[in-house]
Amino acid sequence: MDGQLSITHLILNASTLVQVVMLFLLGLSVASWTIIVSRSSAYKNARIKADEFEEKFWSGIDLNNLYQECVKRQQELIGLEVIYTAGFKEFVRLINSGPADQEVVMDGTYRQMKVSQSREMENLESHLATLATVGSISPYIGLFGTVWGIMHAFIALAAVKNATLSMVAPPIAEALIATAMGLFAAIPAVMFYNRFVTKVEVLENRYINFMDEFATILNRRLVRVRSEMQQKQEPVAPQPQQAPVDHNYNRQSATGYVREAPKSYNHPLGEDHQAAFARSRLNRNPIHTQAPTGAPHYQTPGAEGERMRFNPQNHMEH
Repeated sequence: MDGQLSITHLILNASTLVQVVMLFLLGLSVASWTIIVSRSSAYKNARIKADEFEEKFWSGIDLNNLYQECVKRQQELIGLEVIYTAGFKEFVRLINSGPADQEVVMDGTYRQMKVSQSREMENLESHLATLATVGSISPYIGLFGTVWGIMHAFIALAAVKNATLSMVAPPIAEALIATAMGLFAAIPAVMFYNRFVTKVEVLENRYINFMDEFATILNRRLVRVRSEMQQKQEPVAPQPQQAPVDHNYNRQSATGYVREAPKSYNHPLGEDHQAAFARSRLNRNPIHTQAPTGAPHYQTPGAEGERMRFNPQNHMEH
């Protein structure tokens, strides 16, 4: 083989339109690979940041301290950090705005987190449409160049009386290069597009699950705070006034009334049971109730205190 049918020679000697098609397909391939590299790095970074934030969130750090840390890195926040910051900020704003219904507070907080989550998903899905477009149109563009090149090859052969294989092969080979370049641009684009879509769905489910968990934490915190405020604001019931009857002379003897020791009527159970009644109330009060010493404790964010989780090892030991 004398090298006359090398790929470089065929591309340089192809028709003008076929060369334009090849150049366009080369540009699509470069653009798709640029997107592939940048999106791979972005998804990897988003996954690492999500792992770090969830580890910190469930480590027991106070929600206010975590929010202050996020505010200091306002321009660097991505993913779960953005959702958390937006949700906690809206929650505090609604609480400080005045007495509001619990449903209104939680609905506004969740809506704000949903908006932030949608924006994060838009950033994750950016340029994926370009990959899908490249994967869809590249084979057809290459096929167009092939058809055009073969058509001109046969038109040129029509003017020759004795056509040989050496005359037919070069024009057809030039045209087929366009199809090959179209497939070279389309195959990686389609493959990585499907892979990236899967990664985006995983991150989206992760964001939604965090939003639900965080909303549950804020809801429990709001219920506890409202309950404590209502207990403090409840007025003390006035004690009924006793009738002005002297009960010290309620036992009659042969010579007259005998004075008995005064009894206390300040407590419904009397003096003897007052201390026991107070102890029973103290024991029934959930604030003073102590958890079993053997139960495992895992501290969650400061809004929740200690979080009970099932530990199979401890149950197996007992």
